Amino acid sequence: MSIRTLDDLLAEGVSGRRVLVRADLNVPLDKQSGDITDDGRIRAVLPTLSALTGAGAKVVVCSHLGRPKGAPDPQFSLRPVAGRLGELLGAPVHFATDTVGESARSTVDALADGEVALLENLRFNPGETSKDDTERGAFADQLAAFGDAYVDDAFGAVHRKHASVHDVPARLPHVAGRLVLREVEVLSRLTGEPERPYVVVLGGSKVSDKLAVIEALLPSVDRLLIGGGMCFTFLKAQGHEVGSSLLEEEMVETCRNLLERSEGKIMLPVDVVAADAFAPDAAHDTVPADGIPGKRVGLDIGPETVAGFAAALKGARTIFWNGPMGVFEMPAFAHGTRGIAETIAKTDAFTVVGGGDSAAAVRALGLDESSFGHISTGGGASLEYLEGKTLPGIAALEN
Repeated sequence: MSIRTLDDLLAEGVSGRRVLVRADLNVPLDKQSGDITDDGRIRAVLPTLSALTGAGAKVVVCSHLGRPKGAPDPQFSLRPVAGRLGELLGAPVHFATDTVGESARSTVDALADGEVALLENLRFNPGETSKDDTERGAFADQLAAFGDAYVDDAFGAVHRKHASVHDVPARLPHVAGRLVLREVEVLSRLTGEPERPYVVVLGGSKVSDKLAVIEALLPSVDRLLIGGGMCFTFLKAQGHEVGSSLLEEEMVETCRNLLERSEGKIMLPVDVVAADAFAPDAAHDTVPADGIPGKRVGLDIGPETVAGFAAALKGARTIFWNGPMGVFEMPAFAHGTRGIAETIAKTDAFTVVGGGDSAAAVRALGLDESSFGHISTGGGASLEYLEGKTLPGIAALEN
C-alpha cells in the first residue's frame, strides 16, 4: 500500500493546525443508565490523539455511535464518550452538540493548540450515510472545513462508503492513524504468507454472515474450527437434528458443499450445551452434537469440543478468531468461549482477535488483552479485509 501515515504528518508539523480525526467511538452503552460498558474503542485511538495534541495540533474528533436514522436521537449522543475520552487523555474534551452546525463551528473555532473537540454523532446528519454522492459530498465539504489535514483512525468504519470515511479524504491532505496502520499491517500478515499451521476459529450466529470469509479462507487455512450458533446449520448439513437451535435452513446445502470441499479442514462441535429456553437461568446439560433433543436449544459448545478445538490450536503458529462459541453474555453459556479464548491466549502463535463480539468477550470475561497478539477494533472490516474486498476507507487513503 502507498498510504501516508501519522508520522509523515507530524514530521511536516501540526502545531497550530486543525486536524480532523475520524475515530471509531461506537462504544456500547447501558440502556438504562447510558453508561459506557466497554471503552476499548476509545482507548484504541488514544495513541493517535496523544501524538497530535503533544505536537500542538487543534484536534477535531468525529465518530458515529449506533444506528440513528439521520436525525438527532438522545440515546445515541456522544456526550458520554466525550467525558470518558477526557478522563483517558487527562484533559477536558470540548463537546459540540451538533455535527456541522453553530455549536460545531464555535467549538472548533475556540480550540487552543493541543486541545481536543468532539463533534456530535455523525449519523445525526443524513449526509453521512447517504447513497447519493451529491448529498454525501455536501456533508463532506462541511466536515472538511473543520480541518487543515485529515487522519483516519477508525478501522471499524473503513468498510463503509460514508462521507467521513470515503469523501473527506478527497478534500484534505490525508494520512492513516496509528490504529488503522496497525490493523492493516496485522491483517496483511494473515492474507500474505502466514506461518503454519494456520488455524481459524469462527463463531457467531449466522453462516450467511461468515460465508464469504469461509470461502476466502478455506484454501489458505490448515484447520477451520466452527462454533457458535452458526455450527448448527453445519450439523444439519451432516444430517443431524439440531432441536430448536438457531438454523438457517436455506444455507444447509451451502454448508454441505463447504464440508465436501474442505478436505477435512473444517472441525465442528462433538458436544453442545443444550437448554430448555434461551434464558440465563434455563435448565441445561451437555449432549452429543448428533443428539440434541427436539425442544432444546444449543447455546454453547461442550467440554469435549473445547478440548478438541484446544488440541488443534495448541500446535498452531498463526491463529485468527472471530465470533464467540456460545451466548457468552449469559454465564452458564460462556464456558466454551472462555475455554477457547484462554487456549488462544496461552499459545505461542501469532494471534489475532477479529473485533466485534470476540473483542467484547475478551474484556467481558476479564481476560488479559496483552495475552493476544492483536485485538482488532473492526469485526466487519477485518472480515471484509480477509475476504479480499476493497475497503472504501483504505482506498480513499491510498488515493
